[in-house]
Amino acid sequence: MTTTERLFALETFGIKLGLDNIRALTSALGHPERAYHTVHVAGTNGKGSVSAMVEHGLRAQGYRTGLYTSPHLDRIEERAAVDGAAVAPEQFESCARDVLAVVDALASEGRLPVSPTFFEVTTAIAFEVFRRAGVEVAVVEVGLGGRHDATNVVEPMASAITSIAFDHEQHLGRTLAAIAAEKAGIARRGVPLVLGDLPPEAREVVLAVAREAGAPVVEAGGAIRRTDVTDGVATVWAENSAGGFGPVRLALRGRHQAGNAAVAIQLMRALDAHGLRMSSESLVAGLSQARWPGRLEWLKTGGGTLLIDAAHNPAGTSALATYLLEAGVSPLPIALAMMEDKDVAGMVGPLAGVASRFVATEAASARSLRAGALAVRLADLAPGLAVEVEPDPARAAAVALADGRAVAAGSIYFTGPLRARLIEAGAQSI
Repeated sequence: MTTTERLFALETFGIKLGLDNIRALTSALGHPERAYHTVHVAGTNGKGSVSAMVEHGLRAQGYRTGLYTSPHLDRIEERAAVDGAAVAPEQFESCARDVLAVVDALASEGRLPVSPTFFEVTTAIAFEVFRRAGVEVAVVEVGLGGRHDATNVVEPMASAITSIAFDHEQHLGRTLAAIAAEKAGIARRGVPLVLGDLPPEAREVVLAVAREAGAPVVEAGGAIRRTDVTDGVATVWAENSAGGFGPVRLALRGRHQAGNAAVAIQLMRALDAHGLRMSSESLVAGLSQARWPGRLEWLKTGGGTLLIDAAHNPAGTSALATYLLEAGVSPLPIALAMMEDKDVAGMVGPLAGVASRFVATEAASARSLRAGALAVRLADLAPGLAVEVEPDPARAAAVALADGRAVAAGSIYFTGPLRARLIEAGAQSI
């Protein structure tokens, strides 16, 4: 079994929330996560976009950066990016081999209560990748929740909660208050905690947890004084103590990115206030030049123009629907795939108003809702729309593209590999 095969075999252990394993791993590795400054970003939606903006801003300032995100689109190395590029396979392999050797040693000594999960080990690998690469600042995206997430061993200079909505309820709780309590677990004494636009029920919990932890709260809402949206892309004008700046046309599409930009602005300002110099020019670069592939990304393919979006929960499909309306391109055919544990009705509801028809497909995952079962739900939830069934993702995209322009959305385990295959075949991001 190769190192990579052994790593993926850990997925059989599923999701396990708790910090015992990751603490044992990082301690045995000599705490690689302490070799650089960190920024910690949690949230139901938007944490990847915010992380991408902040990382690009730091890179524009001249810092050597790390960016840890999950899940990956197509290659596991994408989870650990250095200076904006996925780490080389041989470097990832070297770190993975060494971390797994530590896992074996800890297990033989009885210092691991249970086998570490895939996410715990990949988190430790990313920390080690960043240390060996000489990273100065790493932006670390929370995987799930916050309080018991493996990334929560970092001691950040600044942290953020971008949004709170329903997702992963089986792990985080069935109410927004319960979910908020989990995400607020990243709060640290004396570390600024930037809050995006949170529902009142969730905000109350986060503020209480932050108060108890001694984390100063920074509201993102006041960072932007004006937002204009043209063709589905936001332009913002920002406030600051010097009088503000703008207009800045955001690189990432969708009205919702204005809220993410506000969080990113406040995070970068917090870093500047705590000793990491961040000029206005670098901040603007983070907003106007960030890339976050596979999220509202148009691809020009041989068969037409396809919008790829990893909208994997109701909040995500709502943002996608809003974008399609404001970009003036709806209705469009939508190839859709999702996991079995997702809120199908909540996800399909927003899309029914912007779809011309659906193509039900599935991801190459045991957890994927099968195409036929999804088609039955689609027919029930969107009775006025035609529904086609095509289990193969590439063929599903081709069927949707018969009209020349279409959307591929849902689980990242569907959109990520599909995007990679299209890029390999010559598709271009536009």
